[in-house]
Amino acid sequence: MEIIFISSSRRRGRRTHLGGAASLSLIGAVIALCAGTYYLGYRSVPVAADVGPELYAAAWQEEVRHQRDKVDTAINDSERNLDALALRMGEIQSRVVRLDALGRRLVEMANLDAAEFSFDDVPARGGPDMVTEREPFQVPDFLASLEELVSLLEDREPKLAVVEGTLMNRKLHAEVFPTGRPVNKGWMSSVFGWRNDPMSGKRAFHEGIDFAGRSNSEVVAVAAGVVVWSGSRWGFGNTVEVNHGNGYSTLYAHNNKNLVKVGETVKKGQVLALLGSTGRSNGPHVHFEVRLNGKAVNPIKFVRATR
Repeated sequence: MEIIFISSSRRRGRRTHLGGAASLSLIGAVIALCAGTYYLGYRSVPVAADVGPELYAAAWQEEVRHQRDKVDTAINDSERNLDALALRMGEIQSRVVRLDALGRRLVEMANLDAAEFSFDDVPARGGPDMVTEREPFQVPDFLASLEELVSLLEDREPKLAVVEGTLMNRKLHAEVFPTGRPVNKGWMSSVFGWRNDPMSGKRAFHEGIDFAGRSNSEVVAVAAGVVVWSGSRWGFGNTVEVNHGNGYSTLYAHNNKNLVKVGETVKKGQVLALLGSTGRSNGPHVHFEVRLNGKAVNPIKFVRATR
């Protein structure tokens, strides 16, 4: 065998001749070097033939089980989130139901148009569709909007309750505060103050207002309250007296017949008696008094007040 060595500096080669034994030795060394390099690479990077199909199958099964566990966990988390969301929605619905009921009461108490302020219909809305690109509603955004709605409901509910309480107090005050006439039909025949007594002709102080009318016409309560007197009283004949609280009471005298009893609760506008001419009277009428803390006051301002 002949080997040629090439020098980079001299740019010329040198020939060396090897014999048969030396040639065989060189060839063996090269083969051994290649085999060692292949062996080292083979051991550092295993191939499929070295691992075997059984080990690969087991690895894939383990990976499938791992992914399945992840899916099961995600499903369980989703179910828990949906349960929590459903519970939250139930709380919101109950709040909305209470607010609707409160709104209906407020509409009724404020004498608003029930058709205009309806709590059974969806609020009217509309407008052109200006959305050019629709994006999916993300779960965090939805939950944030839901919590914002809950905050609004929690803020509105006590405020509406305060409004309801205010309107209720006003309504109760209006119910128990004497206003209006004690008769549905009739006319004022005598005023409050000094006058000539119709029976004796002498000057006397008249502590009420007289309303003349047809006999047996209705005498009505000018405010809600409790009947504290229903019977005959000297000079007044058949008399009904109603206590309205806050120091106010009203008296209805000369009735032909009383229709309520002591202790009975009466409403504003309820019929108390039938107009008559019992007691010191010269004709069918009702003597009407308003008393504040037991003292007679001029009923005219109450009569002229709006019911």
